[in-house]
Amino acid sequence: MRRLRAVVRLLRCVVHGLHGVGIVLLRFPRLSLVERQARIRWWSAKMLEAIGIEVRVEGTPVRGVSLLVANHISWLDIMVVHAVVPEARFVSKADVKSWPLISRLVDAAGTLYLERERKRDALRVIHVMADALRAGQTVAVFPEGTTSTGHGLLPFHANLLQAAISTSTPVQPVALRFSDATHAVSEALEFVGATTLLQSLWRSACGQGVVARLVLLPPRESGGVGRRRLAEWLRADIAAALGVQLPEA
Repeated sequence: MRRLRAVVRLLRCVVHGLHGVGIVLLRFPRLSLVERQARIRWWSAKMLEAIGIEVRVEGTPVRGVSLLVANHISWLDIMVVHAVVPEARFVSKADVKSWPLISRLVDAAGTLYLERERKRDALRVIHVMADALRAGQTVAVFPEGTTSTGHGLLPFHANLLQAAISTSTPVQPVALRFSDATHAVSEALEFVGATTLLQSLWRSACGQGVVARLVLLPPRESGGVGRRRLAEWLRADIAAALGVQLPEA
């Protein structure tokens, strides 16, 4: 029964994904920015529902321009955030461009791509982020740089925070956790090590009673703050919200 339910969920995800591509190709060119964001919010929420994930939100997004900084667990993290803050433009690894179907949807959400293999590409992305923030847009990053199991927090890379510091943009820490019927930290959503996208998708669809808890924490001012210090503050804020004990410096 569990496997059958997972298959049904995956079929629903495929249908909804194709529906999303149709919206992007046929309707997005005629929609205003606000209408596009409304579609992104709706599509993300429905995709999470299709795969069997309930979203619970605490706190409120910053009004106006901001940089969102979140911990990273799964490729589904972006959908969870977009179900609440659809205007967020994520910085994502360039590998996502090669993912079938998903790449088209990610492009439509205004994603900024970072080529990690190129050492100087981070500097280019920082400038693009700063321009977006100056234009009043919301940008989102995963400073861990990769996914974790959700049981702890990896060190935060501070480089991309420079975009907020240079523009004196408020930075809002966001704590994300997936739980399920039997685990406070769901193993079904793990996307680490050699796990492929297809393996992760199957495990996610097999989850029982999965809940995505998104906590929007009070923002921190960035103007005049060193990026490493800011990264330490944000990591501590997220760790406290998740109940994670960080090692002493």
